[in-house]
Amino acid sequence: MSEGRLRIRDARALGHEALPVAVHAAAPEMAVSAARDALALAGTGAGRLDALCHAWMYYQGHDLWSPPHYIAHEVGARRALPFGIQQVCNGGAVAIELMAAYLARPDASGGPSRRGMVTTADRFVEPGFDRWTSDYGVAYGDGSTAVLLRSPAGPGDPLVLRSAATIAVPELERMHRGADPFAATPRERREKVDMRTTKRAYLHDQRDLDFAAINERSIRAVISTALRDAGVRPDDSRLQYALLPRFGTKLLGENWVPVISACVQVKIENFGQGTGHLGAGDAIANMAELMEGALLAPGEMALIFSAGAGFTWSCLVVEGSGGPPAS
Repeated sequence: MSEGRLRIRDARALGHEALPVAVHAAAPEMAVSAARDALALAGTGAGRLDALCHAWMYYQGHDLWSPPHYIAHEVGARRALPFGIQQVCNGGAVAIELMAAYLARPDASGGPSRRGMVTTADRFVEPGFDRWTSDYGVAYGDGSTAVLLRSPAGPGDPLVLRSAATIAVPELERMHRGADPFAATPRERREKVDMRTTKRAYLHDQRDLDFAAINERSIRAVISTALRDAGVRPDDSRLQYALLPRFGTKLLGENWVPVISACVQVKIENFGQGTGHLGAGDAIANMAELMEGALLAPGEMALIFSAGAGFTWSCLVVEGSGGPPAS
């Protein structure tokens, strides 16, 4: 606010006193650090990974280059298949869903469990991105995440992924394109990423659009699908928490909390007040909060939400299994 970037009311609507800023490491280097920490915590060597998926939102430091291959190389995952997911803010949740499907595919050899890792990392640095004002209702913090998945789950795993549901409304893609023509090079039209301008242009042309209604339908749909696939009723007493995307406080309070509260009776948590939106990393960061706080007793469950431009909405159902908590 002292630099004049935010009005006081906008700062209050976001609800963040500060945001994490990565100064020295590039985003893929941050992902490598998170991956190493996750492997050490799990007591698993990188050589045992069958696949490694990296998801990101913003620039990763090189053009025409594959961050997931770099991460796999740096952590020593020589036999892993590296692949990337670039579905902006919802990338981490979708990567978990796709990785789970990849690991669960039939294995004719009948061999041991498969292991895969999902990483995310983003740095929202200037001059190309203003973490405070490039978007409405969301402020962006730098961070990296990593989660190790195993199929089938084992008795020592702290969380079990019971289901993952994602739905899309692709006609909303223009909200982040606006009236801009396609460009030949990045930031050809503007020096900074400016989602506010594209959203204004889109909403000006789509004056009858009720995004709040679309958002509500989509949240309800992913909750219903995720619970159905997990074999859990909305009133199941094992459901304990709903973990929100790491958006601004006002946006969550108006567009997310009332919808979730109407669907399930759980404790709703916003763990993003100290981090802001972590790009593709919100879902995995929220998993870490569950483990570090030992919030789920064996058999208890939580809903983890994510959403992103395009638009897509995801809901993961995870269950505490009684394994060792994160440290």
